[in-house]
Amino acid sequence: MIRVLIAIFFLLPFLLVGCGSQSTTSQCEYCHAGLELASDTHQKCIDCHGGDETLTDKKAAHASMYGPRNPSAPKFWEKTCGKCHQYQLDRVRSNLMLTNTGFIKNIRLTWEGGEEYLYATQDQKLYDAQGNPVEHHSVLKLRNLAGELYRKYCSLCHVGMESHRSWKASHASGCAACHFPFNENGTYQGNDLAMKNKWPHSASHQMEPLPTNEVCFRCHNRSGRIALSYQGMNDGNNGLVPVNNGFPGPELISGARNVTHIQGDIHFDKGMDCIDCHTSRDVMGDGYAYENMYQQTEVACEDCHGSGDEGPRYEVVERENHDAVRESRNYQRQVKTGDKLVLTSKGRPYSNVFYQDGKIVVVGKRDGQEHISKQIAATPEHTIVGHERMECYACHSAAVPQCFGCHTQYDQSQKGMDFVRGRETRGKFSETEDYRSLYPFSLALDQRGKIAPMTPGCQTFVTVLDRHGNVQKEEYVANFRGKQQLRFAPFYSHNTALKAVSCRECHADPAFLGFGQHVVAGQSVESTLICEKSDELPLDGFMVMKQGEVQSFSAVVREHSRPLNEHEVRRALMVNQCLVCHDDPKDAIYQQALDYDQIDRCLQRVTPDR
Repeated sequence: MIRVLIAIFFLLPFLLVGCGSQSTTSQCEYCHAGLELASDTHQKCIDCHGGDETLTDKKAAHASMYGPRNPSAPKFWEKTCGKCHQYQLDRVRSNLMLTNTGFIKNIRLTWEGGEEYLYATQDQKLYDAQGNPVEHHSVLKLRNLAGELYRKYCSLCHVGMESHRSWKASHASGCAACHFPFNENGTYQGNDLAMKNKWPHSASHQMEPLPTNEVCFRCHNRSGRIALSYQGMNDGNNGLVPVNNGFPGPELISGARNVTHIQGDIHFDKGMDCIDCHTSRDVMGDGYAYENMYQQTEVACEDCHGSGDEGPRYEVVERENHDAVRESRNYQRQVKTGDKLVLTSKGRPYSNVFYQDGKIVVVGKRDGQEHISKQIAATPEHTIVGHERMECYACHSAAVPQCFGCHTQYDQSQKGMDFVRGRETRGKFSETEDYRSLYPFSLALDQRGKIAPMTPGCQTFVTVLDRHGNVQKEEYVANFRGKQQLRFAPFYSHNTALKAVSCRECHADPAFLGFGQHVVAGQSVESTLICEKSDELPLDGFMVMKQGEVQSFSAVVREHSRPLNEHEVRRALMVNQCLVCHDDPKDAIYQQALDYDQIDRCLQRVTPDR
């Protein structure tokens, strides 16, 4: 026994040297000296990128790589990110930012694309939040104008598709779309001299666990333009006029657009990032398939500010393996047992919103800055009888981007890039617009049955040219629910203001009720911005009033949504009579139901000058 121990003692150094000799330096490092580690837990190149780190020949070493630029792309992520992050991958699969089901569904509704089946970016079988099976059909099978529009005009704004030709709007695909952000022109600017300035690449090889506002901006600067509005920018009604060192300004963004500055969202002005409000379940999905974004989004103003009836809800963290504990590992303030976490509208805990010392404290995930959330429960201006079905942002939106008159041409004599197929096919889209506006904005009922701001969605006039360039359809208004009509949609612009729209302004201006720009003539509201397809219907509204009779003619296109009816319009306008004397929303008369019959009798009574 003693002899065995002595032998082991003398052989041990040689055994250890033998182990060390097997761990050779990766050949990757010889070419990519200075390349940043993705993170402390992502040490070896081949664990993510694949390839053969022992070979010195570049072509041979790279032959089995995933990508080779982006191993997180959806076609590889089962073998790469998904190996270690299966939980996150399963959530992303059903995420609307990957599936785009709501996007495609609403394009089909407004472009005569049919309503059968549920189309998405790929064929897939998932489950909804009730446990029912959901089948997604690939948008490649959607062989009509709606499918063409999505594939050629809209598809770059989903995380499964790389976009690298847009100034300030380029992004990778898959996980890297958010966690390895591009810079303004999509070039690598890190310390690896072999990759320096190469395109298209992320700005750094270092992972960003908590995406910045600039990451969100990459996609959300088009369509509803919520990233622009949130940061106090507007790209409407301005030409590319040289105003800043000979270049369009004050700032140029994708699509050769010149943005000007407007009032920013109050949360942005206070230093909050997008991810400080939005949970990871909002951004990455929760594993369930939803048809529309409002169903996936779980955050609401009332979560932090309360409602007129009650304050925010919270729960105590009692387990060390609580989801919020895991999620907050990269935050400046980590969640620990005993913390009281505020709940979302779906009853799930935030990971950065705390109930402490009788206050609601929102903590910045990236910077740790604390924001005390103002509480509105039982305040008279938030308990006005009749306002129970108002969305918070119906009153507190400072600006709502609205694009009126979208003229789209589909020319089959030319070829356009089908980004889903990855090649050019016959048919090219182009578009122009008539008019942009930020304020005022119309109100109607949204998907939840609450009164909310509306925006055109979409007001499309379609021109179709055949393969020979001949006009098949000219300035055609597509059918919606069997009727040719322009369309509006409920919309939260992410341009929240501390000061609300005044009561007088909302109740006295028919534009807020859906009448557009107008003049009031007796008991009629006459439109002044007229649709080119009509002599009397407005382009910027969806209602008309003739001799006191209200008629809606444009569609509000989300499920359960509708314009205000005649009864609701009359009541809203009647309140203006009260506001002549009672213009303070805290006035006690608004804490009880108004007697509209009495108001009507006042309006009908005979006065000496009648």
